[in-house]
Formats: sequence, C-alpha cells, structure tokens
Amino acid sequence: MERVAVVGAGPVGLTAALELARFEIPTIVLEAKPALEPIGSRAIVLARHALATFRGLGCEEIPRKGVVLSRARTYLGETELFTVEFPPARDGQLPAFVNLQQTHTEQALLRQAEETGLIEIRWDSAVRSVRQTDRKVILGVRGRRGNEELNASFAIAADGAHSAVRELIGVDFPGKSFRDRFLIADVRAELPGFPRDERRFFFDPPSNPGRQVLVHPQPDGEWRIDWQVSPETDVDAERESGALDGRIRALTGDAPYEVVWLTAYRFHQRLASRFRVGRVFLAGDAAHLMAPFGARGLNSGVQDASKLASTLAAVLTGAAPGSLLDSYERERRAAARENLRVTGATMRFMAPPNAAHRVWRNVILHGSLRVPRLRRFVNSGKLAPDGVTIGSAR
Repeated sequence: MERVAVVGAGPVGLTAALELARFEIPTIVLEAKPALEPIGSRAIVLARHALATFRGLGCEEIPRKGVVLSRARTYLGETELFTVEFPPARDGQLPAFVNLQQTHTEQALLRQAEETGLIEIRWDSAVRSVRQTDRKVILGVRGRRGNEELNASFAIAADGAHSAVRELIGVDFPGKSFRDRFLIADVRAELPGFPRDERRFFFDPPSNPGRQVLVHPQPDGEWRIDWQVSPETDVDAERESGALDGRIRALTGDAPYEVVWLTAYRFHQRLASRFRVGRVFLAGDAAHLMAPFGARGLNSGVQDASKLASTLAAVLTGAAPGSLLDSYERERRAAARENLRVTGATMRFMAPPNAAHRVWRNVILHGSLRVPRLRRFVNSGKLAPDGVTIGSAR
C-alpha cells in the first residue's frame, strides 16, 4: 500500500501517523528539528476525547501521569469570587481532563511510533518543495541524506504555526495577534497553601496589578504559571532585573524553587483559508491558531488528526470513495471557527482591546463581588469536548 507523508513530529503529526498505523497504513514522518526537544509545558490541558485517543493508540501513560484537578478557584485581587468543583470520574472512565506537560505527551507518542514498524521518522528533514499529480504528492526534502524527493499518496502538514508546507501550497493564514504578552514559566517548588489538585486564576492580583496570573499544578512537582504582562516584557530582562524572582516569590514565599522552563509570547487567532489543497491536508497549528485559554488548541489538533487519518484510511483501503476527503475540511474548519469564536471572546475579556472594553470588563468583575449572578459572565469559557467549565475567562 502507498504510504502517507506526515510533516511534523509533534503531538498532532505523531497522532495522525499512529492512527494510520492502526489501519496498517505506513507513514513517513518528516521533522525539520534534529531531535525531539523535551522542553516546556506548552499545551498542558488534555481533554477526555484526546486522552481516549491516546489510550487507544497504546499510550496509557499519558492519562495515568497527568494531574487530575478537583477544583478551580477564581479571585479578584485577594478576594475569592467562586470555586468550581469537578466531579471525579466514574470507575473505568477517563477524567474530563488532566494537566500534563506537552513534552511527556510527545515522548509517549514517539515511543509508541517507534514500536509500530509502520512509521519511519526522519529528523533534520526540512520540506523545501511540494508538487502533486493526480495520484501522488512529491515532497522535496533537504536532510541528512542530502536533497531528495519523496513520494506519498497523501501528505499531512502538521508542522505548526510557521508551517512550511502551508506556505508552499499557497494557503493564506489570516487572523490577528493580541497586544499583551504572557510570561510563562514551569517552576518546581512547593507553593504554600496551593493544593496539588487545584487550579487558581487571579484577576488583578497585588503582584501583577491590572493583569492576570494563572497557576496550574503539573506532574513531577512542577507548577505552570502564566503572567499577563506588558507588550515590552523581555525574558532576559526579567531574569537580570530580579523581576522574575519577585513574581515567583509572590507565590512561593521564601521556599526554594527551580525555573524549569521560561518563555514569553503573544497569543494569536488565525485560521487557514483552506484545510485541503489536492492531496495535501493541514492539521493542528498549521491549520488554526488560538489562544490556549479553554484548552482548544492541541485538543482540537488531536481531533483533526483522528478525523483525517480515518478519512484517508477509508479512501486508501477502498472502503469509501475519494469524495469523502472533502468531509475533512468541511467538518474540521467549522470546528476551528467555533473554537476561535469562543477563545476570541475569552481573550477580549482577559485582555480588553480598548478602553471601553476594559471599563465593561471591570464593571463585570467588581460587580460580581456583590451580585453573584454576574459571575457567569466571568466564568464564561468551557473546555469544549466535555462541556466542563474550567475557570473564569476560560
């Protein structure tokens, strides 16, 4: 059987390759990086549907290692607005979601991919050209073997936000970027008064006035801390000035801590104009970018991979006509539009784009202290796959 080419060895690309392997369809996975980079929490919230997918692919350690939350608390300043309790999973069921550093997810998927015998992974292999015929895709690749051309029946572009394949096939990626930046750190420490099964969200805390702080527990004694910061914030300057230490000490007190990972970046909302060009398909961040609040990025990318793999398998095995391929863009682009609508509203609440929005947001926040029913506007986001509310402005 002809193989499928997958460009990108991140969670979405590896999920697609593993799903295709379940149908005995071989893949070649091309990754421009020289090796897996086990750094940073990045996309940490994995929803039940993604956990079920990973378990079905043989990656039982992903749901097993993740932290299951019991509750989420939301504060305005130092005053608690409300608490959301998460019901425990029933016997035999997966939790609604877990917190797990993306590096663990990638390592588990990679180990499973290496064991299948149907997935060839080539590191340090950058796609430089894409050509198509009626029957195949021809990828020009520059890698450790020099320049070569690789043929495949179809190609899946799961090569991230700066997708080389998306650019090579001429697909636009319109959208916007948010002005404020977020400083994000994985910190190994004991946080006094912070239970290991509890997520906390702070609006306008004393340590970050006018902005937000989000604290997530992670495995291995780590905490994921997100600070909303000014657009000019620089990671190196934060370290050198002692500002980063001050931010962390506001949570740890005098307890020792270790910064495991640190980054600062802007969030983006973008949607590819097409998810399919002939025999080439876009998935994950190559197809859509969204702010992480609400955990819709990686989780929707896993859904992209599962849908696309099953569709390609049905066509390649002769179980369905080629016309079925159109269903991928129709279904997954509609899902991406809905996710972008929700995350866009969330970000407008968290980071108001103008003075009028800021005044409205502050009225809602401070009014919720006195009028409980206003809290539903604060607690406005959902973890989409299971409809589980996971906190304010989520």
